[in-house]
Amino acid sequence: METFKQIHHKFKLNGIHFSFEELKEVSYSFIKEGEDFEKQIGHFLLEWLDNNPFLNLKTSGSTGNPKLIKINKQAMVNSALATGDFFNLSPGKSALLCLPASYIAGKMMLVRAMVLGLDITLINPKIVLNINTKKSFDFCAMIPMQVEKNLSKLDNIKTLIVGGAVVSNQLAEKMQSLKSHVYATYGMTETVSHIALKKLNHTREKTYYKLLPDVTIAQDDRDCLIIEAPKLTKGKVATNDIVKLYKNNTFQWLGRFDNVINSGGVKLIPEQIEAKLQQHIPERFFITSLPDDSLGEKLILVIEGNNKPMPESIYKTLDKFEHPKDVYFIDKFIETTSGKVQREQTLKLIN
Repeated sequence: METFKQIHHKFKLNGIHFSFEELKEVSYSFIKEGEDFEKQIGHFLLEWLDNNPFLNLKTSGSTGNPKLIKINKQAMVNSALATGDFFNLSPGKSALLCLPASYIAGKMMLVRAMVLGLDITLINPKIVLNINTKKSFDFCAMIPMQVEKNLSKLDNIKTLIVGGAVVSNQLAEKMQSLKSHVYATYGMTETVSHIALKKLNHTREKTYYKLLPDVTIAQDDRDCLIIEAPKLTKGKVATNDIVKLYKNNTFQWLGRFDNVINSGGVKLIPEQIEAKLQQHIPERFFITSLPDDSLGEKLILVIEGNNKPMPESIYKTLDKFEHPKDVYFIDKFIETTSGKVQREQTLKLIN
């Protein structure tokens, strides 16, 4: 069993192998002399290399206020091993870190490298990335916005996982021409990164999220996902994600229970309506509701950008009750660092 106190002998950071003790010196150097993203990496590595078997990690705050939770380092090792098995990430393969080490996704890229023996290259985790397109990488993780802004630079990445926010239908369509094999991830800080993956390109079939090994799922009375992953977290993790379960350890994500709208007694899932509208609205947008005297909640469409008339034809794929009662325009959505729109906070901007 791998443990957090071991550094794989094939591990390299920017092409150089460092032992456990040498990595501490690198961490101090990053903190003292590095750029902001390198300082974050240095602080995480020092935490990883200390004797405390736990880490305090910050949740993303996409559905509420960010909070600190305690995670077992061995659980992070187990998560790295599961991802390594799924993608056949054998020692000596290369990885690209272009996510901040302040959140679980970036931290786990470093853990995978140390545990699996990967050669990981560090670059500034901006939206528009400075990727060396002359170098090939076996594995990388990005948020959807990074994929959108760097499509021409991704063919040298063999396997790309995308998480932190929902991948739109338009972006998924653009991914079809990539040489990279792209997967959407499902997971959260509480489950130590992803527990399921969904193929986004190089497939002719409709795909669903497939569970990693040693993970089981069920549904509660709200049709929300319940996760049991003993190697990653103690007990069951109850989520607010409405799902549909299929055979062969797969499931379809439908939307967030927090976002469900009860309009005149009809329950509507915003994410399902948004999926129907995506091909008709080029701007960022979301479906939500406002209080209404007769309906209780009235369904509305919120669009990022300048006010403009919206043709009635964009609603032709919607069912009767899915038609927005009003449309609002907001100059700039409020979002998390991973690019996920904070709906409640953005809704407060409506005058």
